[in-house]
Amino acid sequence: MTDFHRALHSLRVWDTELPSFDPASAPPEPLPLFHDWFTAAAAAGQTEPHTLSLATVDEGGRPDVRTVMLHDADDRGWHFASHATSAKGRQLAARPEAALGFYWPVQGRQVRIRGHVTTGTPEEAYEDLHARTTGALASALVGRQSEVLDSPGTLAEASAAAWRRAEAEPDAPAPTWTLYVVEPAEVEFFQGDARRRHVRLRYRRTAGGWTRELLWP
Repeated sequence: MTDFHRALHSLRVWDTELPSFDPASAPPEPLPLFHDWFTAAAAAGQTEPHTLSLATVDEGGRPDVRTVMLHDADDRGWHFASHATSAKGRQLAARPEAALGFYWPVQGRQVRIRGHVTTGTPEEAYEDLHARTTGALASALVGRQSEVLDSPGTLAEASAAAWRRAEAEPDAPAPTWTLYVVEPAEVEFFQGDARRRHVRLRYRRTAGGWTRELLWP
């Protein structure tokens, strides 16, 4: 057995007391429940609960996934941002559908979201970027996300120049920076159980509003 397999087989799942979840008490729409679970995860000490997996599809129909940060969750949907010229930006321009996945192991909870993706206005993208740190602005000013990089030195030079500009021009625009909003068609809440009797509650958007249904684990 290799070191990898010894480590893999030694790991425990949810080696902690997990919260209960009664789906009968869930609200009629998913957003309030998401807010409650997010707040609970942060209060329970979950590291970076605002990070999520974002899945898109490329031009060949192949799925692509990466980790991004949640910027908001409101009546419009779940918000994140990136460059329109990045791989994810190009994929979303061609096929504006996405899936999001949150995992909060400190409470054995997951939230999965699927839906159509729209873009915010340029003004919203500007406000989103400039509400963040100098480092975030500098990174956006570098741009060229997902392009081939010839050497770490080239990145260091571009980053240093972008930092100088961000500090000198805190209102500098990043034209390709785009706010994306996932308008949910489905939202699933998963509560883990130590005996594997997991609770899965799915919300599906219908013409009449939201339908709630339990799923087998």
